[in-house]
Amino acid sequence: DIDIDFEHERREEVIQYIYRKYGRLQAGLACTVITYRRRSAFREVGKVFDLGEDLINELAKLARRGSDAKALAAFLHEQGLTVEGPTISQVLRYGEELIGFPRHLSQHVGGFIITQQRLDRTVPISNAAMSGRTVIEWDKDDIEELGMLKIDILALGMLTCIKKSFAYINASTGQNLHLAAIPREDPKVYEMISRSDTVGVFQIESRAQMSMLPRLKPQRFYDLVIEVAIVRPGPIQGKMVHPYLKRRDGRERPYYPDKRAERILSKTLGVPIFQEQAMRLAIELAGFTPDEAERLRRAMAAWKRNKDAMQHFQERIIQGMSAKGYSKEFAMTCCAQLRGFSEYGFPESHAASFAFLAYVSAWLKCHYPVEFTAALLNSQPMGFYRPAQIIRDLQQHGYKVLAVDIQKSEWNSRVDTGALQLGFRLVKGLNEGQAKVVRTLVQKEGPFSSLEELWSAAATKGLYKSTLLALARADGLNSLGLKRQQALWAVTALTKATLPLALGSDKREAPLPRVTKQLNIFQDYETTGCSLKGHPMEKLRSELSLPTVEDLKSAKEGGIVQAAGLVLIRQRPGTAKGVTFVTLEDETGTCNLIVKPHVFEKYATKVILSAALIATGRLQFVGELVYIEVFKLQDLDSMLAASKEEGQAVQEKSLRNTLSKSRDFH
Repeated sequence: DIDIDFEHERREEVIQYIYRKYGRLQAGLACTVITYRRRSAFREVGKVFDLGEDLINELAKLARRGSDAKALAAFLHEQGLTVEGPTISQVLRYGEELIGFPRHLSQHVGGFIITQQRLDRTVPISNAAMSGRTVIEWDKDDIEELGMLKIDILALGMLTCIKKSFAYINASTGQNLHLAAIPREDPKVYEMISRSDTVGVFQIESRAQMSMLPRLKPQRFYDLVIEVAIVRPGPIQGKMVHPYLKRRDGRERPYYPDKRAERILSKTLGVPIFQEQAMRLAIELAGFTPDEAERLRRAMAAWKRNKDAMQHFQERIIQGMSAKGYSKEFAMTCCAQLRGFSEYGFPESHAASFAFLAYVSAWLKCHYPVEFTAALLNSQPMGFYRPAQIIRDLQQHGYKVLAVDIQKSEWNSRVDTGALQLGFRLVKGLNEGQAKVVRTLVQKEGPFSSLEELWSAAATKGLYKSTLLALARADGLNSLGLKRQQALWAVTALTKATLPLALGSDKREAPLPRVTKQLNIFQDYETTGCSLKGHPMEKLRSELSLPTVEDLKSAKEGGIVQAAGLVLIRQRPGTAKGVTFVTLEDETGTCNLIVKPHVFEKYATKVILSAALIATGRLQFVGELVYIEVFKLQDLDSMLAASKEEGQAVQEKSLRNTLSKSRDFH
């Protein structure tokens, strides 16, 4: 396997280049067998038994990785159903049976087979469903078994983001910034990283990485290489993390059984963290040949599919190390670490490449935060955080953000005299073509003082009424003197033949009903995915009488506290022994909930389905990060829904799609 990363917006360009260079008879994308997972299995079986779309959707959410039989039973009870019912019991039974069964054959995201002779002499080829692509009809795993070389043309959103950041900075400053020109080992960058100020930074923005950063405290580039590699299932499963941290902090001396081991492990303080180290240990300490070491690497990679693949090598390692005088205990420790690598261990070269992009993106965030944020927004979807969190992070660093506006915005977000001007791409229902029509009209004939003036100028310019409606819903007509509600009425009245209102008319219309701030915030989230008017939790703060996340930072660690917020992320890592982590966001920041298995079992439906939660538990700190070990959870959805507008509650089921749009169990 050879992996090459490209800018994600240019991957198709690279794929088509390969087809042109080698021809469709000598280059083709591999396929991959898509199998049923719990969510898709329950969804398909639910349709067969005609459960109804709403029930199927909620059942499918619960059927994700984070649910269990008790959670499903509790949810069904809330719906007036039981697990033992004839229909539900069959849905659950057949859904479980379907898991792992092939669903369909799909093209690999970018795995190319390139041959010297014609591909069709070896494997059938066919046109893909996507235009301009040809695939071979074999699965990627079969190709590996047959020993065929595969080159993965992969896409990285951060490469696109970095390129755009450089373009914005160079255009405004006259510099010639590029990857090789970034100053190395900047202390300010490492100080920012060490306090987990890494929202948007490549590879080190997840909850797990943010928790590790204050403990590892990277001070130089190789520390970042370690950071990228160590927060992975492999090192965690191999029990390498705590020994490394103890040795780095000076609480434990590095141990090397001899000079050969020291040469291999000295850079990582005696703890094997990288695949290359594992292979070198097998060669130097167990007498493996390079060919055997390569087969060991392949066995580690195949361990998830074939649990017996490592058994032969484990025996070989123990025998080889014993023959060279190493203790069985040391040999068994090495074997355990090798099994850990099979759970996604990193090659050092891969970690170094990713660490470089992590450093560059951190440098951009540290020194050019507005340009970096604009590039992040213009490169979506990518990373852990949605536009609302990316924008709020910039505001919390003291920078100004300007709302979408028909006369000021462009398709992309951009830098405007030190502030971030949000772009039309955030507006739901607005496409790039119509955004360009609006921008051209404003540049050539604007600025406009009223909607009537703009509509008159747009008579033959191809501006759609639907475009104005989308901008009105997003409260984007403020520079024309129209707030959201006024704008919707005015745009709805527009016709091609006449102006909606006579210019200069003194006709008075009945005043429109007052729109609350909370309703405006909800409508912002519905139309752009973010709001500059406030946070949905603000209105509930006085009713709840609960501290904010910022307040909790000055509370005493170990005390019993409460926190309330929108659910941003749900995770249940395979290395966490059944613990579920939930990230909550309020108007001042985020906190992380630690939900242990017995608590999850009790509150499973709330953990998985709620858009907002109140958590009660014991306060913990990791650096400046706030954690709460939870023992009680309350669903906040009903209060939040009722707060949208006095007397007009939103459906609770729509809250999750409107406000939090959480990233679940990735």
